[in-house]
Amino acid sequence: MKKILLLLCFVVFIYSVSSQNRIDLSKKYAASITAKEIGNHLFTYASDEFEGRNTGEPGQKMAVEYLKNFYVKHKIKSPIGGEDYYQEVPANYMNKLSRRWKLKDSENVVAFIKGTEKPDEIIVISAHLDHVGMNKEGEVFNGADDDGSGTIAVLEIAEAFKKAVNDGNGPKRSILFLHVTGEEKGLLGSRYYTENPIFPIANTIANLNIDMIGRVDERHKGNPNYVYLIGSDKLSTSLHEVSEAMNTKYTSLELDYKYNDENDPNRFYYRSDHYNFAKLNVPIIFYFNGTHVDYHKETDTPDKINYEQLETRTRLVFHTAWEVANREAAIVADKVKKAE
Repeated sequence: MKKILLLLCFVVFIYSVSSQNRIDLSKKYAASITAKEIGNHLFTYASDEFEGRNTGEPGQKMAVEYLKNFYVKHKIKSPIGGEDYYQEVPANYMNKLSRRWKLKDSENVVAFIKGTEKPDEIIVISAHLDHVGMNKEGEVFNGADDDGSGTIAVLEIAEAFKKAVNDGNGPKRSILFLHVTGEEKGLLGSRYYTENPIFPIANTIANLNIDMIGRVDERHKGNPNYVYLIGSDKLSTSLHEVSEAMNTKYTSLELDYKYNDENDPNRFYYRSDHYNFAKLNVPIIFYFNGTHVDYHKETDTPDKINYEQLETRTRLVFHTAWEVANREAAIVADKVKKAE
C-alpha cells in the first residue's frame, strides 16, 4: 500500500512540474505591462515640470533622476555598480559632434539584468530620454510620444523582466536597459555609448530601439493596430524571423515595413539611436508609430497618447526580447554589409 501511495505522489509531482513548464512565461510577464501603469508614468515624465527634457538642462536632470529612482525602487541593478545609474556624457564630446549647440554635461541612464546561463551575451533595449525643451515664450515641448512613450516602455519591459527574475525565471542572456541622452541633438548619447560601451559591442547580439510608439499616424487612422518596423531584416535573418513569429503568436499587429525601404526618402533607419549599433553590425529593430501633426510641437502631450496601442506595442518588444534572451541559438548578424 505504501508503495502505491509513493507512486501516486510521484506521479502527482511529475504532473505538477510538467504543468508549470507548460505555462507561457512570456505571456505571463507581458501581462504586467498595462496601459494604466504606462499612463501613470507618462503623465509625470511628459509633464510641464520636466521642461521638455532638453539635453543637459534642469528638466533633463529631473528626467534621469526619475528613471534612476524607478530602477532603485524595483531593485533592478546598475551595471556600473551601487546606485550609480548614470553613464556621464561630457559636454565637450557632444559639442565637438554637434557644433550647432552649446550643450552642457549630460548622462545616459543604464540598468541591468544578468543572464542566468549566457550572461556575456547582451541584449540592449533602448530609448532616448531627452526632448527639445521650451521655446522663447516658455512653452514646454512635452515630448509625450517623442520619446516619452519609448522611455516608459523600457521601464515597463524592465519591470516585467524583474518579475520573472523574482520568480526564478530570469532570462538566459543579459539585458541592458539603456536610456540615451542627446538624441535630438544628433544621436549623441547612443554614439557615446557605442564608442564607450559598458559591455563589449562584440558581445551585444541585438538592439531593440523604441522611438515614438504612442500615437497613430494619418496613414493608419482607420486601423490603429499597427507598428512600423525598421531594420529588422537588414543585418539578421534570425532577428527578423523572431520578430515576425512573436507578433503572430502574441500581438497580431500589422507590421508595416514602409519605412524599411532602402529608397525611403525619410531615411528613418539612420535617424534614431539604433543606427549607432547597426553601423557596428549589431542587429537592430526600430519600433516607430510614424510622425503626426504634433511631432516636435508643444502639443505632443500625454493626453493624446493611444494607451491601448502603446501597451500592445510595448508587449511586442517584450515578447521579442524574451525570445531573443531565452532561445537556444543566439541572434547572429548574417547579412553584414558596409554601413553608408
